[in-house]
Amino acid sequence: MRILRLTLSLAALAALIGVAAPASAAINSVTIPMKALNHSGETGTATLTQMGSGVLVVVKLKGAPKTAQPTHIHIGTCGHINAAPEFPLVSTVNGKSTTTVSGVTLAQLLKSPYAINVHKSASDLGTYVACGNITASSK
Repeated sequence: MRILRLTLSLAALAALIGVAAPASAAINSVTIPMKALNHSGETGTATLTQMGSGVLVVVKLKGAPKTAQPTHIHIGTCGHINAAPEFPLVSTVNGKSTTTVSGVTLAQLLKSPYAINVHKSASDLGTYVACGNITASSK
């Protein structure tokens, strides 16, 4: 009887661990595709990684100019973006930008619709050249 209870207890514990482990696993990093806008030809990826001090955002674009392009995280999606930036990123220069965004977590960015947007230049903020939606399902 004692062995049966112990076996059942272990089986129940194993079932709980099997169900709880995937649910408790937090997403630590996502890579999103950056798609060209306005015939810019600028495509690539943005990788967001949870760090202790915030979220590390690394943008890599092909076909980008050597000049600085303002880059931000905006509320909304690439098709319906809020024009006012929510989080500024380091400008993309020669297709590269690396920023640690303090005061936010990756989980927060994944809960609401957010997008990373690259502008043509500081003098032409109205022209978007690349955009990527921040989603957990991005590969």
